[in-house]
Formats: sequence, structure tokens, C-alpha cells
Amino acid sequence: MARGPFDTLVDAARFGFDAADHKPLLEAWQALSLADIRSDLAERLIAAGIDEGGDEARFLLNHVLAPASLAQALADPALFSWQQAERLAALSWRRLQRVPLSQVLGSQPFWTLDLAVTADVLTPRADTETLVEAVLSEAGVDAARLVDLGTGSGAILLALLSERPGWNGLGVDLSDSALIVASGNAERCGLANRARFLQGRWGAGLADASADILVSNPPYIVADVLAGLAPEVRDHEPALALDGGADGLDAYREIIRDLPRLLVPGGLFALEIGYDQGAAVSALAQASGLVGIAVKADLAGHDRVVIGRRSGGDR
Repeated sequence: MARGPFDTLVDAARFGFDAADHKPLLEAWQALSLADIRSDLAERLIAAGIDEGGDEARFLLNHVLAPASLAQALADPALFSWQQAERLAALSWRRLQRVPLSQVLGSQPFWTLDLAVTADVLTPRADTETLVEAVLSEAGVDAARLVDLGTGSGAILLALLSERPGWNGLGVDLSDSALIVASGNAERCGLANRARFLQGRWGAGLADASADILVSNPPYIVADVLAGLAPEVRDHEPALALDGGADGLDAYREIIRDLPRLLVPGGLFALEIGYDQGAAVSALAQASGLVGIAVKADLAGHDRVVIGRRSGGDR
């Protein structure tokens, strides 16, 4: 009997099923309802060491079901197709390998934005919003030149620009791949007309007094600690954005040494820090002649930001 196009499609689908890494999930879910698939996925995530497996199972399901919600699909099983089951299995398999959820889904909320995330950038963290809040509380609304050193996904830069229409921003990063992500996020957030990006090492290529406000979330993890980090961070996020050297302060020394040159008189700086680095980073800033130095805590009460100014100006 002659074989037609439909047979070819069936063969391709069968081959794809047999070759898929996530085949075990598809096989396990074949006879299950959507509610049971949700429970099974949550249990698998928890067993893989993901404590918030229940929440993450819901996130993954909502992602593949969109624009329908999980509640709607539970009430109407016809809203959950085999194509969605296959996509859920593929995404879930990656998460079970401890790929960060942000990379699995391709984006991460930060501030009021939704930012694209890849393995080339750190996943934006809620703790970093402390830096955004600190800068907004200290800076005015007048036109300003904002510089973000080690911009990564562009999270800090774009969050600040979204709140201050009169500001223009420059994001600097050593990684060309990160800059591609950041530039795409500027477009995604409708901020490309006020954000530009430059490949470089911290502020080395920038002109004197080129920033009214300078921010950075540099690598600050002690090198010896990296191996003990969660697999999501250790194995799937860029080491360039994590490794702070033998004491975690290498990047701060380089950035802070350059701050008096990069900032205008009275210019503001804000640096994210590790929970136990407030005193050390503040001391580096004081030794460079910076003034008004303060340490800001995050919502958990941990030191998270060192903020201050270059001397001079009207402030």
C-alpha cells in the first residue's frame, strides 16, 4: 500500500518521540489526567532537589497552557493538547536537570519588567531590586547619564530607565553574548532609544566624568565557594559574573578605584554586595575619597547595597 504525507508525519513524530530525552516523562504521563500530571511533576521536581517543586510545576503548566490558565484547563481537559504535553515534558526535563527556571522559560520578571534570560547572563534576582530602590530614593528626576558596569541582562539599567524618562543609560559588559541579551531586552522593554551598550572591562574605556550615576552588580562570590553553589548557579550561569576572586572583592577594587574619575562631582554610585561585604566595600570606597557612604539592607535584613557619592558638586 502506498504511503502518503500523513504516514511521513506519523513516522517523524514517532522518531521524535523515541529520540527525545524527555521520553520517560511522556511515557509516564500518557494515561494521567492533567491534575495527576501536575502532581507527578511536582513530586519529581522536589525529588530532584527543587524545594519549590509545587510552585514550579504550576509555573511550567501555566507557561505551556497560555493563553488558557491552569484553572481553566483543569476544568476543561480539552484545553490540554498532546502538543502541550510534549512541550511541558521537554521544558520539565530541562528543569529536572537543574537548568534555572528562568532559562527554561526564557524570561524572568524584574522590577516591573519581563526580561529575556539565557545562559550568558545571571538571572535577575529580587534582591537586586534593593539597588534600584536605593538609587531612585537618592537621585532626582532631572536628566542624568546612567552607567551600569557589568550590565548582564540589562536588568538594573533598564529598571532605572523605566522609572526616569529623563535619564539615558550605558551598559558595559565584557561579554559580547551578554550585550546581545541586554540590547534585546532594551528593545523588548521599549527603552532602546535611551539605552546603549558597550563591550569593555568595567569603566576602563569610559571618559572622565562620564556618569552622573554609576551602578553595578559585580561578581562577589569567593572563588573557593563556587563549587558549593546550587547546580542552577554553579553549572548554568556564567562564572564571569560570579567569581569575585580569593576574597570576593576583586571587582570592587577595580571599580571603586575608578569611581572618582568616572563620576561627575557629586555623582552617585550604588554597588550590590554580598551579605557580609558591607564593611569591606565601604572601606574601599572611603579609601578612594568617596563620601556619604551608606549600606542598604534588602527585605531579608541582609546588607545588599553600598551607596555614596563623589565629593564636590552642590549635594
